[in-house]
Amino acid sequence: MTAIQPEAFQFLKAIADNNNRDWFQAHKAAYEAAYENFKEFVKGVETELGKSDHLESGKVFRIYRDVRFSKDKSPYKNNFAAGFKRATKLLRGGYYLHIEPGQTFVGGGFWGPEPGDLKRIRDEFAYDDQTIRKIIADPVFKSCFGNLEGDELKTAPKGYSADLPGIDLIRKKQFVVRRAFTDKEVTRPGFLEEVVKTFMAMRPFFDYMSIVLTTDANGEPIP
Repeated sequence: MTAIQPEAFQFLKAIADNNNRDWFQAHKAAYEAAYENFKEFVKGVETELGKSDHLESGKVFRIYRDVRFSKDKSPYKNNFAAGFKRATKLLRGGYYLHIEPGQTFVGGGFWGPEPGDLKRIRDEFAYDDQTIRKIIADPVFKSCFGNLEGDELKTAPKGYSADLPGIDLIRKKQFVVRRAFTDKEVTRPGFLEEVVKTFMAMRPFFDYMSIVLTTDANGEPIP
């Protein structure tokens, strides 16, 4: 299977120290080789993950930064990243791959639920917080991710009692997971398999949230 080549990883280390257009143009060939390697890696992940999940085509993000509204005018990102969206409205949750020296991670979840979806999630946790707790307490989930992450409110959202057993979950505005990898792990031959394995560990969480977001209290599809 495709692996992240040491040369590709070395390019990301180099651009972090030389984030300017002159250096980038002088090393354009190295960038193109590294970027092609990453795209091939993403295709490999998509192929393997697609054997057990329905996906849209993976999106590889550009290395060029949008600096129009940023104080940091560095023209390039120090990472390669890609996202994988699950196909159809019935399959919720997104996968994310981030390759960066010292900060590589695999993530997934629900980064910015729409207001209607967020209310549906909170209502579910107010009614039943045990199902989601069993999922995130599973040994496979715990070993990969530890716990749910994401921004949250400091107090109970309007309309929800602070005394609810699931209030710690209800306060959340995002529902995401992530697993970090060391630089040595990234360039090992088995890294692709570890990425896919990590994504698959999200599936019970994704499948449960998909049910919450696409069916009503009686289990009937939401129009």
